[in-house]
Amino acid sequence: MAIKKFATATYSDEAVLFDAVKKTRGEGYKIHDVYTPFAIHGLDEALGYKVSDLHVAGFIYGLTGTCTALGFMGAIFTTWWPQNFGGKPHFPLPAFIPITFELTVLFAAVGMVLTFCYLCQIMPGVKKHIFNPRQTDDKFVMAIEVNDSNAGAVEGFMKTTGAEHTDVQVAEADWWYGLWSNKEDYEESNNTQTQEVI
Repeated sequence: MAIKKFATATYSDEAVLFDAVKKTRGEGYKIHDVYTPFAIHGLDEALGYKVSDLHVAGFIYGLTGTCTALGFMGAIFTTWWPQNFGGKPHFPLPAFIPITFELTVLFAAVGMVLTFCYLCQIMPGVKKHIFNPRQTDDKFVMAIEVNDSNAGAVEGFMKTTGAEHTDVQVAEADWWYGLWSNKEDYEESNNTQTQEVI
């Protein structure tokens, strides 16, 4: 677990956040992440994220499903358990199409969901640091990784971007497995005074 220091800024309007992201990147600061209660069109481009390759993974999973279906049915009916069904061929491809289609869709769908959950770090049991208790309700939070020498300067810069609240927090940078056992552990882990940010 990597414990790091973050300067955070809280916004109440997505337009202000969007402009703040552009201004922050323009100043050369590296944004750790932005947390929003709903999707903001164009925010991923403003953050400099590349287009997702999830569709490529979906194609690979679907192709795996196709090969699995044809391979198993072909092996069963031609090698493992060949039978004569009224003189029909042992590998009747038209009869295999429905099952092949179903396995293609099944592999692609399940594989893409699991890949999406892994990439977004939203698997069951995963905990992440919550910078502001209202970041999934009605607030927008931007976090920048800082150190002891530039924490004050970065926090001061964030105040100029229209943030309604800024602070510096020490937090786990990545995700980890576990559950919040009670409210006290949650508040202690986040190192956040709820009454200040609400």
